[in-house]
Amino acid sequence: MQNRFPNITSDPDVLGGKPCIAGTRISVELTLEWLGSGATVDSISAKHPLLTPDLVMEAIRYASRFAQNEILIEIRST
Repeated sequence: MQNRFPNITSDPDVLGGKPCIAGTRISVELTLEWLGSGATVDSISAKHPLLTPDLVMEAIRYASRFAQNEILIEIRST
């Protein structure tokens, strides 16, 4: 079985085991926060020399796999 995300690692000793981009302490979560704040893949990689655009895109693909089976429950208050 081929690892679809070879550059995403999880180590209990690094950021409590959060998935990170290999060789960095930059979590997938932080990468998504930057994107949500208006950063682009290119601006992230320019600001963080260890991150190539391909690594940022891999982090996005990794995160998207969890949204594929997301179940939303609507709660209405009266």
